[in-house]
Formats: sequence, C-alpha cells, structure tokens
Amino acid sequence: MSFRESLESIVAQIDGAIGAVIMGYDGIAIDEYIRANEALDVQLLAVEYATLLKEIKHTVDVLQTGAMEEVSISTGEVRIAIRAISEEFFIVLLLQADGNVGKGRYLLRLHAPLLRNELHQ
Repeated sequence: MSFRESLESIVAQIDGAIGAVIMGYDGIAIDEYIRANEALDVQLLAVEYATLLKEIKHTVDVLQTGAMEEVSISTGEVRIAIRAISEEFFIVLLLQADGNVGKGRYLLRLHAPLLRNELHQ
C-alpha cells in the first residue's frame, strides 16, 4: 500500500478528519492526503509545527524521559494529532474541532509501525 493510500485509509475512517501528512523533522513532506474541498493548508500547518516538534523532541531527549511518541494540539477550529513514526519522521492528522480525536490517535498508533517499515525499506 502506498503512503497516500495509507493516509487516505486513516482519514476515511475518522469522522471530522481533514487530512494527514507524513513529514520529516526537517519540514519536508513525504506524502499527504487531504479531503476534497478543504480550505486549510495542511502542508503549511505541518511545516510550521515541524519546528515546534523538533524543540519538543530535543527537550524530551535532554530530560531523558523516553522517546517522544505523540503530541496533540487543540485550537478553536482544529484538532491536531501528531505521532512519531521514527527518529526522522512523523505523521500529522488534522481534524475539525468536533472530529473524533480518540479514534484518530488510535489509528495513528496502529499505523505508525507499518509506515515506519515502509519508510525504511
């Protein structure tokens, strides 16, 4: 299954999902899937959060509390679930404010090992 198919599968299973992006901590997107007619620039949002994630990852490393696994961000309009895939990559899931964040986090946790295997082949 391609990255885009994996992302589309995740987004399709979640009520209120806007899209998903696989990205490196350098801010370069590997692939994305955005539902049709979505006005939000998902890739720009993911690039901006990549900088924040690098800082969080660094802080976690300095504190030696284990590897960073997940970060959630809630704003007035969107919910963002971010899951580390590996030391180099993460996946960003964007949902509407009333989207099913719990199911999104669950699916990201299930798909992360599969995506990691695909990225490192």
